[in-house]
Amino acid sequence: MADVPTLVEQAREGRPRAVARLISLVEGASPQLREVMAALAPLTGHAYVVGITGSPGVGKSTSTSALVSAYRRMGKRVGVLAVDPSSPFSGGALLGDRVRMSEHASDPGVYIRSMATRGHLGGLAWAAPQAIRVLDAAGCEVVLVETVGVGQSEVEIASQADTSVVLLAPGMGDGIQAAKAGILEIGDVYVVNKADRDGADATARELNHMLGLGEARAPGDWRPPIVKTVAARGEGTDEVVEALEKHRAWMEERGALTERRRLRAAREVETIAVTALRERIGDLRGDRRVGALAARVVAGETDPYAAADELVAGLTENAART
Repeated sequence: MADVPTLVEQAREGRPRAVARLISLVEGASPQLREVMAALAPLTGHAYVVGITGSPGVGKSTSTSALVSAYRRMGKRVGVLAVDPSSPFSGGALLGDRVRMSEHASDPGVYIRSMATRGHLGGLAWAAPQAIRVLDAAGCEVVLVETVGVGQSEVEIASQADTSVVLLAPGMGDGIQAAKAGILEIGDVYVVNKADRDGADATARELNHMLGLGEARAPGDWRPPIVKTVAARGEGTDEVVEALEKHRAWMEERGALTERRRLRAAREVETIAVTALRERIGDLRGDRRVGALAARVVAGETDPYAAADELVAGLTENAART
């Protein structure tokens, strides 16, 4: 069993091994997970969480690495969660974005962790919210969450980040994607990477046009900026950071940042509760009540919905007694 109070104290001191151990407890759904979250709760709420998403090949890892460099120049401590596809054999991270961010490996002010999706859809690992909390408690002022890159449906990051950055690149079909619902509706900041390629200006214009056709904005509403970058050379990265800081300031001024975080916490609580209920339902598969209700459904004496209501009522009654 891990010594959770000691691990938390060491994580606050910036010790990478302690941070890694805490995230491993989260990923492994350790029996000590509740103890870990209870210990971290008073230490969180300070990190600015930036989600970075986009189709495969647009340069998410390179852009993330460039942003790490920019924030480190500002003296900020940075955490990175790079969510990779899962290996079908081991269940672990298949690509390992830490390899692509090796230039920061020796920097004590940067913590990089690859996480496997393990079949979770939406571009994130199921343990990402708790892992973000670990990095927050460990003193990371900025947490960059790079999603797996599943394409148009990769929208879950919008519910986990304070600010969502959507990356595009010329010549990769993103112009067509701009006309579709999905990933290009969630951005707070849009980045056209690989802007030294032909078609970058056209991609930016098309994106700007599609944003103009979107929902009507009232005076003072946030209009997502479009920034062109060449992340491999670090060009345009400072402009991206400037756009991020402007969005953060805009949210703080209107109370939107607190509201986003409240909604994020509400979704997390709901997910944990639903998971617990699912586990309880799973334990009922051999329960006589389920078998008896199933027999009545087959016999036409009741319908599945009425049977489910009866089962839920029985579970609620039992829970109240205990």
